This record gives sequence, C-alpha cells and structure tokens, in this order.
Amino acid sequence: MGLNTNKRGVEVLRDRKISKSTSFTKEERQELGLRGLLPYSVGSQQKQINRVMTNIRRKESDIEKYIFLSALQDRNEQLFYKTIMQNFAELLPIIYTPTVGQVCKEFSQIYRNDKGFFITPEDKGEIREILDNWPETDVKVVVVTDGQRILGLGDLGANGMGIPIGKLSLYVAGGGIRPEFCMPIMFDVGTNNEEYLDDLLYLGYPHKRMVGAPYFELLDEFIVAIRDKFPDVLIQFEDFLTPNAYEILNKYQHQILCFNDDIQGTAAVALGGVLSASRISGIPFKDSTILFLGAGSAATGIADLMVSALIEEGLTKEEAHNRLWFVDINGLLVQSRTDLLPHNLPYAHDTSHMNFIEAIKHLKPNVLIGASGAGGTFTQEVIETMSTINKRPIIFALSNPTSKSECTAAEAYTYSNGQAIFASGSPFPDFEWHGKTYTTAQGNNVYIFPGIGLACIGMKPSHLPDDTFMVAATALANCIDQSELDAGRVYPNLTKLRFISLEIAKAVSLKLIELGLTKISKPADLHGYLEALMYNQNISQSAQHFTRLMYG
Repeated sequence: MGLNTNKRGVEVLRDRKISKSTSFTKEERQELGLRGLLPYSVGSQQKQINRVMTNIRRKESDIEKYIFLSALQDRNEQLFYKTIMQNFAELLPIIYTPTVGQVCKEFSQIYRNDKGFFITPEDKGEIREILDNWPETDVKVVVVTDGQRILGLGDLGANGMGIPIGKLSLYVAGGGIRPEFCMPIMFDVGTNNEEYLDDLLYLGYPHKRMVGAPYFELLDEFIVAIRDKFPDVLIQFEDFLTPNAYEILNKYQHQILCFNDDIQGTAAVALGGVLSASRISGIPFKDSTILFLGAGSAATGIADLMVSALIEEGLTKEEAHNRLWFVDINGLLVQSRTDLLPHNLPYAHDTSHMNFIEAIKHLKPNVLIGASGAGGTFTQEVIETMSTINKRPIIFALSNPTSKSECTAAEAYTYSNGQAIFASGSPFPDFEWHGKTYTTAQGNNVYIFPGIGLACIGMKPSHLPDDTFMVAATALANCIDQSELDAGRVYPNLTKLRFISLEIAKAVSLKLIELGLTKISKPADLHGYLEALMYNQNISQSAQHFTRLMYG
C-alpha cells in the first residue's frame, strides 16, 4: 500500500500529514478502514488541485482565500503544499504579502486552529518545560516574532502570529523544508495597541508591552530553552522593533544559529536585485550612488551588506560608505543631527541638511531604495527627477504591504516614461505602457530565506556570518537569465523558486564549509545531497528517505 501508519478510519482522514482525502485508492480504503467514509470517486492529486483552485477563484476576497487555504493545510498538508507550488505566483500574495497584513490585523477574529506556539511573561521560568508540549520532536527552523513591528503596520501584538505561520509555509513550498521541521513562535509580551487591549476578542497577552531588562531576560530564557530542546535549530527573528532587532542580532549572531530576516534577508534580496539591475542600467554596482528613503533596520541592513559587497569589489570601507546615503522623516542623515540611532551613525555624512527631493537633486543617485513604510512617498516629482538624472533609473519600492509601497508599478513606469528599472516589496499586476507590457519584479525575501534554511539543515553550521548573505545575494543574481533581464526583470521568475533555493543553498553551504563552521563534511555530490533533503509533496515516504540521509 505504501502508507505506513497504525491509524484507521477517521483518524487517517483527520491527520493532515497522511490524509489524501479522495485520492486514497480502493485498496487503501479497504486496508485503512475508509470504506463508506469517502465518496465513490478516486481522484488524482491533480484533480484535487484543480478543485482547490476552482474554489479559491470563486472567493470574492483575498482574506476568504487565505482562510480556505489555511483550512486545507489543517486537513491535507501534502495537497496544500502541492497546490501552492503549482500555482506559486498566484497564491504567494494570498499566503503572504500583501494578504498576510490583513490576516494579522484580523488574526483574533479569524482564528480557527492551532498552528503555532505562544510564549508569554507568565511562562517565565517554565519555557523549557512547556516546549515539550509541541508535538514535533525534531524542529529545525523556528520563525519568531514579538509582533511589535509587523510589516509596515506597527504593533499588532499576538495577532502578528500570521507572519511566522506564513514564512514557514514558504520555507516548505520554496525551500523544501519538511513541514514537521517548522515551528512558528509568538513571543507575546503584550501590546501597546489600545484597539487590541480594548477588544474582547483579542487573543493575546492583554497587557502593555514588557520592556527593558525583563523583556531581554525572558527572550534569553527562550533562546536557551529552544536550543536545549532542538540543538541544531535555525532561529529566524522577524518583525522586531528596530532597536530591539539590532540588539538581539548583535548579541546572538555569532553565538547561535540565527538571523534577522528584516535586516539580513531583506539586505540579501535587495543586493541581489541591485546587482541584476546594474547589468540592465550599464552602471557597475561599484560605481553606483544609492539613496535610501527610510533608515530603519531594513534599510540599514541593506546598506551594511552593500558595504561588504563594495569592499569585495575593491573599494575601501570609507569609499563604500560614501556611496550610500539615507533620508528619513527628518531629512538627510548628516553628522549635525542629534536624533540618530547607533545603526544610523556610519551613514551620517558631513554635509548640510536637505529634504528628500533636495538630496536627489544634489547627490544624483542612480539607485533609489524605499524602505520607509510610508506609502506614496515616491511622488511624480521624485520619479521624474530620477529619470532626468538617469537614462535608466533603478527604483525599488520595497515597503510592505501594498498600501505602504513608496509607489506603484504604474506610477514608476508612467512617470519615468517607461525607463525605470523597477522592483517592489509587494506584487503589482502587469502594466501596459505605450504598447509594451511591464512585469514587475517583486523583491520578496522568499528568494533568500528558504535556501538559507536548506543549507543550515544540510550542513548544521554553528552560526551564520554576514558573508553567507552576500553569497546568497550573488547566487540569486546569477539565477536570472538574459531573457528576463531583457524584459526589465531584476529577479528570476518565482516559478523557479525551488531551483533558486537549491542554488542559494549550495553557495551558502560552500561558504560555510570554507569558513569551517559546519558539523557536516562536504558531500561528494553537494547538489544531490541538498536536493535529496527537499520535501516532496507527492511522496509520503520521503520522510523515511530524509531520515536515512540525516541520521544513517
């Protein structure tokens, strides 16, 4: 029969890991006690996928589509992931940005089933004990958030759990990480969002946020506990407030296997996009002048990685910093300002104060990157000015969700007379301008973190130095082919995501091996080794194959 389980009857159908619903054969129905519990017809997995997509396309709103897919994940895991992979471009905006923003805002209202783990201040001193309640025994990837800075939406408290759930779905679909190896965690230390504190339906810890030493003590207890429970686990920090994000990353980056996706993942995908865009514009990356709108963790994370990449191309550190400029809500980052945070200081230049448009006219950047969380800030004047300065201006509006994007694809192409090399954080539909169709490249972190996760599972490194993210960015840029560049795309088609993730995993693995950070020696066939670790939604027995690879 092929399905190895002791369960029978409805237990089989209600186990999301093994249920195949109407795909169970007549023989399987007989052996598993399913006769009478399913309709007569035995449908192929493809027929099931077609049924799922038909139902999704009937839904009137994206949030309804999300709820439908979430319910599918609860009852038939393999079908859920197979459907996602077969329709990735269509469903990515549903399972993640931009829909996940609305999902988070409404999380307490649409909550249906357990999909994650919640830690609160009341668990202090007992976190390790309660981790034993998680049903899986071999977690390899954790995505954790405290919900304080969800996308560009702010403090959503425990409602931010939608982010770890969504990210880990992408680890599975995009990087082949097995679902049982994934654990979404909400570090729920309260919220300062009065709307939620006054909402009787709010599911989170109903108190003002824990701050200061108690916050970091509880976080440290969590880190110690999760690593004791799962020693080789990769911890991804997600959507923490900028000062906390940097403090946490600086403390743990070289101690444990972890990274911050908003800082390092965003940096890698942005760098990869700019490297590709430079091939289109004809201006080498090392000769670029780059202006950021926004100076939070995402923006400075991108800049930090770009500094490393520019040094790699032969510039001094000082020369690299001189290529990078920032504007925030108070104008250009200059040394005379007294309101800058520590992560901003390396990018504060000795020049006079300017507003955003003045900075563009004075600095004449060829690359403009938006990571501000402020929608509509790349105005017609901004884009027209960039287009006057540059024949092919590179304009990246990376803020999520769509409502927070610095400009739309239509605005970028219209105001630049079709000359902009454009990428966005959230998806935009194709745009036609003067008979030419422009397909917007989405600079989604999904290009990066699944491959990072696969490399970590395969090689078991002690930690992830910044070099690994630069390698990942370069690997991403190398995955785009000339036809895509000719069409104005700076990121490869998402239909190639598993291929991209595998290429990034190989490049990162080689770098980790070179640095001597892995527990696993270099396999004779690295490509084959990593590919064999990837989850196959068609084959239930693939778990057994994985076990043989990892544990002998």
